Amino acid sequence: MDYYDIIIVGAGPAGATLAHSLEDTGKRVLIIDKESFPRDKTCAGWVTPAVMQSLGIDPVDYGKGRTLQPIRRFRIGMIGQDAVENDHGDIVSYGIRRCEFDAFLLDRAGCEKQLATPVKSIKRSNGNWVINGHWQAPLLIGAGGHFCPVARATGEGPGKHETVVAAKEVEFEMTPEQARVCEARGDTPELWFCRDLKGYAWVFRKGRFINIGLGREDNHRLSDHLEAFVETMKQSGRIPSDLPGRFKGHAYLLYDHANRPLVDDGVILVGDAAGLAYTQSGEGIRPAIESALIAADVIKRATDYSALSLQPYGERIAERFGTRAADQEPGFEVPEWLKQTIASTLMRSHWFTRKVITEKWFLHQTVPSL
Repeated sequence: MDYYDIIIVGAGPAGATLAHSLEDTGKRVLIIDKESFPRDKTCAGWVTPAVMQSLGIDPVDYGKGRTLQPIRRFRIGMIGQDAVENDHGDIVSYGIRRCEFDAFLLDRAGCEKQLATPVKSIKRSNGNWVINGHWQAPLLIGAGGHFCPVARATGEGPGKHETVVAAKEVEFEMTPEQARVCEARGDTPELWFCRDLKGYAWVFRKGRFINIGLGREDNHRLSDHLEAFVETMKQSGRIPSDLPGRFKGHAYLLYDHANRPLVDDGVILVGDAAGLAYTQSGEGIRPAIESALIAADVIKRATDYSALSLQPYGERIAERFGTRAADQEPGFEVPEWLKQTIASTLMRSHWFTRKVITEKWFLHQTVPSL
């Protein structure tokens, strides 16, 4: 049996960032993931300058041979209404392809890796976690997304007791003819909110590639909502009329809706495994990166891997992302019909769509990089 100081389950941005951040500790780290890399990942795919700064990535260097679409504008509307377009002037975000971005982060993590290896068993033995009866370590990191087997091993998820966001998307390389007639512009992602405010759809062009999708807090009739949106976008010329392949699905927890324990004896959950996606936008990349950086710092300072020693991680997550709604006192709830009426009006406002939706909810410009 092979012994490690730390085993990370999940080689996505959270797991790879954590492994990279621990390289100066001298600890023996192993990353396990069920997929081979590079691999496709269901995600709209954008990162803010704050993420690149936290990761120490030079956008110019990263963009050599990889997709990096500068974003300067956003086109926002409610489905069935005209959209509002706002020009931010400077680059406020970047479009990336997850197959490239995730592989880049994993490649620079100098630890040992066991890819294309599903986690079939997690057992506790003599103070260590034993994975698949072959690898063991006193500290186990759950970084495997919403369905992370480490989260399942804690007994708190995933499960029907959790309210998840379900999303479907497709990303493909357009033909020259498709690119010529496509009305969507690379520097201007489009966000289209559902009329019942249960989710939003997007059209996001990245050079030759285009990403189209829709996510909802209530996955009831998700395919119907997606089909109607896609047809509307086709008719308006925003997307090509002939889409190749199937839409792929994924699920994640919003921070305010999650209730998974972040730490236990010898266990830390990071990223989507912990349910850290931003509540307003559903973005998971920045919370994944920041939770990994926080976890790395806590691990470096911990005297042992007991829940008590690891508890500062949970405290710092709450400090960084706020108190979850489930932990707050219930307050006045605005009726749904009034929400929709107000939202319909606000979606026509340049100030609201720019200052609130884009800069606050999606870009988190008031929050400095970690």
